[in-house]
Amino acid sequence: MLSPWRLATARLILTPVAPADLRDISSLKADPRAFAPMLGGVRSKLRSAEELAEDIQFWGAHGFGMWAVRARAGNAFMGIAGLLDREDGRGIALRFALWPQARGIGLASEAAGAALVYAHETAGLAKVVAIAREDNYASRMVIGAIGMTEVDRFMRDGALRLVYQSTRNGRSAGRAAPETVANSPDLQAGVNSSP
Repeated sequence: MLSPWRLATARLILTPVAPADLRDISSLKADPRAFAPMLGGVRSKLRSAEELAEDIQFWGAHGFGMWAVRARAGNAFMGIAGLLDREDGRGIALRFALWPQARGIGLASEAAGAALVYAHETAGLAKVVAIAREDNYASRMVIGAIGMTEVDRFMRDGALRLVYQSTRNGRSAGRAAPETVANSPDLQAGVNSSP
């Protein structure tokens, strides 16, 4: 039986991060084009491994967390997306980072949207936040495109950060829920059997 934690969108498969993803995740987090705008910036291989272990533990404790994002066609690693608890007490936050070459074609919105729908409809989270630097227009566009609205601002490390929020009852109408891999008509029919 396939895991209910696996998500599928039109072009992506999202699976909970696992030790087998370490090489891909370490490369992504070491790339300044992908991770410089993230809180904490680029990561060393050691820090990426530590964060992966933390992410796996988070999944075990909460039933949600970070997903490895892969192309449905060809299974290429595209990035990460998911849900983590913020240390500043703002709650569960949506996070995402994709390779620069995977940007500009709606994949970040697809992955982030799938994670957000999972947060509300499967994990039962009443509220999810997302934080973006004011100058990170790409992330702000993704966050807005999936129906999150700006609710606050704060300064950190000399940069203005915008706080976005989505509530279970306040989600934008018409957003399609991602299918779980187990319920995917394409996969059940054998059209695409990527893991």
